[in-house]
Amino acid sequence: MSAGPTGEIYRIDWLPGTDTLHGTCHCGREHTSQDPIEMWEWMLAHPSGHSAPENESQGNGS
Repeated sequence: MSAGPTGEIYRIDWLPGTDTLHGTCHCGREHTSQDPIEMWEWMLAHPSGHSAPENESQGNGS
């Protein structure tokens, strides 16, 4: 049984001239990888693995 469409949009762009993929999860987090399988695993594991960018996690007192 399928739950139907969720409205979540995942986007993977190839960066021309490189072997790098740039992914954007439906939550807005971004990730880069050269391995398409690793990229999809990262996206589909939402929210696991979606750590805060370093500049957000430092110096905010939490």
